[in-house]
Amino acid sequence: MPYKNILVAVDLGATTETIIRRAAALARQDDAELHVLHVIEPLAITYGGDIPMDFSAIQDEILEQAREQLDQLCGTLAVPTDHRHLVTGRPESEIPTQAKALGSDLIVLGSHARWGLALLLGSTTDGVMHGADCDVLAVKVDTEPAAN
Repeated sequence: MPYKNILVAVDLGATTETIIRRAAALARQDDAELHVLHVIEPLAITYGGDIPMDFSAIQDEILEQAREQLDQLCGTLAVPTDHRHLVTGRPESEIPTQAKALGSDLIVLGSHARWGLALLLGSTTDGVMHGADCDVLAVKVDTEPAAN
């Protein structure tokens, strides 16, 4: 059964183009809608809530830069503006939430090789797989640990 509504979640890092191109190819193949999502973790979560600082200006700048990157990326693939989504939260919970809200039947995201501590701590991909109500395709984007 072909997919009809694909959500690709990207981190806007070095592997983003590989992941989004794979999702776009699937969408073309199945004549499906393609939605692109980037989740920004709140700085208070990233750096701990114990730091008595106002992160709002920095958070706004991060949001604006992410929007520009997302628009540039989606523009090259002709993804409509209303299919570009930028949210703030924890990726492992926001990705399944957005997929459900959009009625997605497939989530595509990158899966990095996990080494050392990452094997014990889990990953965003694992969190999404356990929280999603639809299929999840993890695109393998690297296979070896970075050289020191």
